[in-house]
Amino acid sequence: MGTWAVEPKITQAVRTPITTFLKRSSLPFHRIHPNRSPRFYNSSHKNQHVLLPIKPFVSVHRAGHLSFHSSAHLSFAFLPFDKMSQREQSSENRGFFDALDLVKFAAMRPDIVTATIVHPLVLKVGVLAHLPTSTSLLMIYARAGDFDGSVALFREIIYKDVVLWNAMITACIENRFFGAAIDFFVEMMKGGSGFDSGTLVIAISGLTHTKGLKQGRVLHGLSVKAGMLSDSVLCNALVYMYAQCSDLSSSESIFEEIHCRDLVSWNSVMTGCLHNNNPEKCLHYLKRMNACGKQADDVSLSCAIAASTSLDELVIGQVIHGWGIKFGYEKSFHISVANSLISLYSQCGQIEAAEAVFRGIFQKDVISWNSMIDGFASNGMILEAFDLLREMQLKGSVQPDTVTVVAIIPLCAEFTLLREGRCVHGFTVRRSMGLLDLSVVNSLMDLYMKCNNLKAAEQLFNAMAYKDLVSWNTMISGYSLNGHSREAQILFKELLLLSSYCSLSTLLAILPSCHSHSSLQFGKSIHCWQLKLTFSSNNLAINSLIHMYVNCGDLKSSVLLFSAISATADISCWNTIIAGCLRKGHFWKALENFNLMRRESHVIAAWNSMISAFGFHSNGQKAIQVFHEMIESGTRPSKSTFISLLSTCSHLGLVDEGQWYYNHMLDEFGVEPETEHHVCIVDMLGRSGRLNEAYEFIERMGTKPEPGVWGALLSACNYHGDLEMGREVAETLFSLEPENAGYYVSMFNMYVSAGRWSDAAELRRVIQEKGLKKPVGYSLIDVGIG
Repeated sequence: MGTWAVEPKITQAVRTPITTFLKRSSLPFHRIHPNRSPRFYNSSHKNQHVLLPIKPFVSVHRAGHLSFHSSAHLSFAFLPFDKMSQREQSSENRGFFDALDLVKFAAMRPDIVTATIVHPLVLKVGVLAHLPTSTSLLMIYARAGDFDGSVALFREIIYKDVVLWNAMITACIENRFFGAAIDFFVEMMKGGSGFDSGTLVIAISGLTHTKGLKQGRVLHGLSVKAGMLSDSVLCNALVYMYAQCSDLSSSESIFEEIHCRDLVSWNSVMTGCLHNNNPEKCLHYLKRMNACGKQADDVSLSCAIAASTSLDELVIGQVIHGWGIKFGYEKSFHISVANSLISLYSQCGQIEAAEAVFRGIFQKDVISWNSMIDGFASNGMILEAFDLLREMQLKGSVQPDTVTVVAIIPLCAEFTLLREGRCVHGFTVRRSMGLLDLSVVNSLMDLYMKCNNLKAAEQLFNAMAYKDLVSWNTMISGYSLNGHSREAQILFKELLLLSSYCSLSTLLAILPSCHSHSSLQFGKSIHCWQLKLTFSSNNLAINSLIHMYVNCGDLKSSVLLFSAISATADISCWNTIIAGCLRKGHFWKALENFNLMRRESHVIAAWNSMISAFGFHSNGQKAIQVFHEMIESGTRPSKSTFISLLSTCSHLGLVDEGQWYYNHMLDEFGVEPETEHHVCIVDMLGRSGRLNEAYEFIERMGTKPEPGVWGALLSACNYHGDLEMGREVAETLFSLEPENAGYYVSMFNMYVSAGRWSDAAELRRVIQEKGLKKPVGYSLIDVGIG
């Protein structure tokens, strides 16, 4: 661009020293300078420069002693240049170094006006050919928010070194053009300019923002190939990048390879653990850091306190607080540490301690106020929360933001404070918060729904230019809870038409709208959605479904649904089914479920879940330890307990342990082994290759083996390629369940694997003659929707 659209007015006091310098300087003007920028020059203007106005920003007494004052006059900034024409022959050199000083000090206060004043001056002197100067000017543009200006300047520079490339990539990242940063990095590599560890650190930081794990691994490989992993700064960047991309194992692996870990290394891995919802590891690394003699800083303490908050570990948080005092931070706690302590104490119910920390902060930021207000609100201290909000506004140093509003509005909703909620709504309108943050509007809709002001909620919802899933869920839930079932169901259908997706929260919001026999069909369609979205094992969802079937008068379906999950049902599920039976007059059924609950206690379900969880995560010894802790606590194991325990032993190869527990089920624990336990033993022996022992175990069983037991052995034979035993087991299964195509398919696969093509063909013929087909996959269709 040759000129600006509108030439700004420049005061004579500002224009005079610059113009004098440009016209009277003995230095030639570089019209065809290879680094000149088209932003300021147009060949038709004959060196006529269009300058932007600038607020006075710098005063000087000498070129080398610039001091920044907001009230100083701009003309003094260029005083040395105004006098250059009166100097002796060495004035050219002096002008060169004066220009360098000017760029250096301008970089300390980057803004677009500064850039547009300094750029022509350094061009006139010829300093722009000096790469450090052009690099500084590029960063002035970037940090002033004129990214296009920095790119234009970069493109004009012909000879680029690594520092200039690094500056350009940094400019992209600081202006949040992360894709452009990677593009410049690729261009740099293709141009053969070379790179250093700083280049990789900058590029990796860009990928951290975009969660570019794949590209990050490429840069990791490039660092290894270039032999740069001895640079701790680069390793720290990799640790942080992997953690932010949810690859905590790689992050920890690189951390362990760092020979000289600094505080940034420890903080990066601790932050990564928190980001990946692993607060236990965060505290583990803090302990290791302390053992290595590294003194924690504000970042370390904030991470550790946040981890304690996540774990509801008040004592650990207090210990870390004590560490901070021991390190001498008590009087100078970084505000992030103090804010973390407020959240910890508030969440753990120690509101007085939280307030003491809050009052001790000398200069509070908005997070401090928000944390304390949220602490009061979460502890039900409504008056204190509003008083603090009023104090925040009166002091005026910090004003409420969207986080403040989102903390206060749910408090108004919980206590149905419609008047106060409207006041907060008015505040958000005056500050235009609702136009910028969906969470504010969603909170307001929830407030009006809970205060039974449906019209106000509808107006907000209809006025939203963009609605997220929370917006839809809030309205659907509000309609359901206020008895407007038809509106809730219409809105639910509209959501499905627009996005074909809903969450667990959506299903929980719509189910209360099904409360009569006429809405049973719609409720069943919601059940279909629950299965389709794989929420069938979620106790909260199942409990809501049971409640829906009871309310719609379909007690049979509610009992069937409950029976399928009774082993893992929590106390709320039991309460729902018992209350439903009583409400419908089935008193004996209610008593039967109550007695069943006493036998299959929800406490047992918790132990069983723990055993299964450790088994799933390949920690067999811990699963066994939990089993023995269960016995020591006085809780009697159930059938489900042994299924969980034997399955764990089977999957982890703990054959001897599994056989011991199976053999002592009845004598030691009073649980009669059933088919599921027999299957676990056969599967366990089969997985370990002990097929003969598995076959002998089946033969020794006191009862006739069920097909599932033989099926487990057939699967083991298929896995280990034991064709002879497999044929014998398959023949048994063919006689027990002749219509089960799965057994035929397993045997067919064994023949194919063994190269017995004629036998495979014969078996295929038998399958075709019998008309057997293996059950195919299926999908659910929605009934009653649309």
